[in-house]
Amino acid sequence: MGRSKRGLKLTKENIFTLDGNSYKEEDLDNKQKYLINQIKDLQAKSASLRFQLDQVSVAQSSFTNSLIASLKEKMESIENAEDNDNGSQIAN
Repeated sequence: MGRSKRGLKLTKENIFTLDGNSYKEEDLDNKQKYLINQIKDLQAKSASLRFQLDQVSVAQSSFTNSLIASLKEKMESIENAEDNDNGSQIAN
């Protein structure tokens, strides 16, 4: 779960490593177990928020690209209309 040497890293045997030292969860008091549960929950929330941020970033990019395409289409339509108006004025 944790990646840095200082972060909390849990194993399947309920042994965790923190700040370069290994501890058995069964040897901890209630406050320490509570703190570990808080850290686990925050790690899960952090991963979830990164996942959501990825989704938001992709959606924002998609909407931005759609706006760019729409504006480009509108500008081309205006330019074509102006070209048509100039052509009809020359013919008159």
